[in-house]
Amino acid sequence: MPDKDSATASAVRLRITEIFASVQGESSRVGLPTVFVRLTGCPLRCTWCDTAYAFSGGTTRTLEDILAEVASHGLRHVCVTGGEPLAQKACLQLLTALCDAGHAVSLETSGALDIALVDARVARIMDLKAPGSGEAAKNRYENIPLLRAGDEVKIVLADAEDYAWARQMIAEHALERRCEVLLSPVADALDPATLAEWVVRDRLPVRFQLQLHKVLWNDARGR
Repeated sequence: MPDKDSATASAVRLRITEIFASVQGESSRVGLPTVFVRLTGCPLRCTWCDTAYAFSGGTTRTLEDILAEVASHGLRHVCVTGGEPLAQKACLQLLTALCDAGHAVSLETSGALDIALVDARVARIMDLKAPGSGEAAKNRYENIPLLRAGDEVKIVLADAEDYAWARQMIAEHALERRCEVLLSPVADALDPATLAEWVVRDRLPVRFQLQLHKVLWNDARGR
């Protein structure tokens, strides 16, 4: 007879768009070989979204099956992403199970949904949506007081107005005192060198970042 944990893993199901191994392209973990688990579905429609293929479709899989495929890649680091992974309630169980299996787990989330119940062992990489995304009204500011030193806030910027908004958010919420803050330019919208110059000029307490996977492989899926 299977034990309780095995039975639970067989019963829990999630909608999965893809699972693949690559290097982490963003966050302070950039460059680390990582297994990505991309969940299907997202309640947001950001103007610059580069994973719209994850809005629908996917395959329903058991938690047991997902854990087995992740383990088959033989990597310590795992990133659960989307879409918006927290849109699936079973994502919380997946995160905990990955931590229990000994993985170093990060979660990429839009910042529009409650992060309070995410396993404390998970590094939460949380977006704040700037006005240029078209989804700034969806920001859940109640998440900010929940951020810990191991978490990160990511703000993707399309223009100077977005940058001014980001500066305001950083100052208003003292974000750098809570966790690391990451600023990224929207590809083909904001010149990366211009953003880097603004950050240096204003001495912002942030990490400038480009999406490494796009530098290496453009927008190829499974990378």
